[in-house]
Amino acid sequence: MALPKANRLKSRKDFQAVFREGIRRHGSYLTLRALKPLCLTKLSLDTATQTTQATDLRTLASTRIGISISTKVSKRAVVRNRIKRQITVALHKLLPKLSPGWRLVVIVKPTAAESKCVSPQFLQELEQLLAQAEVFDGNS
Repeated sequence: MALPKANRLKSRKDFQAVFREGIRRHGSYLTLRALKPLCLTKLSLDTATQTTQATDLRTLASTRIGISISTKVSKRAVVRNRIKRQITVALHKLLPKLSPGWRLVVIVKPTAAESKCVSPQFLQELEQLLAQAEVFDGNS
């Protein structure tokens, strides 16, 4: 079960922005980097930028998420991909609760592969990290 295209963080530029400017929250298996949405008032109203403004509003509408898992976690791609799939499933369950406009990067720590961590643990830890970063709708 993959994340919807509108909710995927894909470009290198977006990942770099989140790493450079985002807040950090650490757990035992995961680290969350979160970049708050841009304020709508910052968008200019000039006619030359109306098309880019429309695309900015569309990108602001959905929270976009990326997963970063290095070879330090495991040398085996099979293990890394399994962990990535488990995190994606957990994120899919949490997606309706998230506030719009956030850019998130979930970084997997090497302890995730060592401990044979399973999906419910990822879901619970992700929920805690998202709550700490106040990413949930209504900050619940």
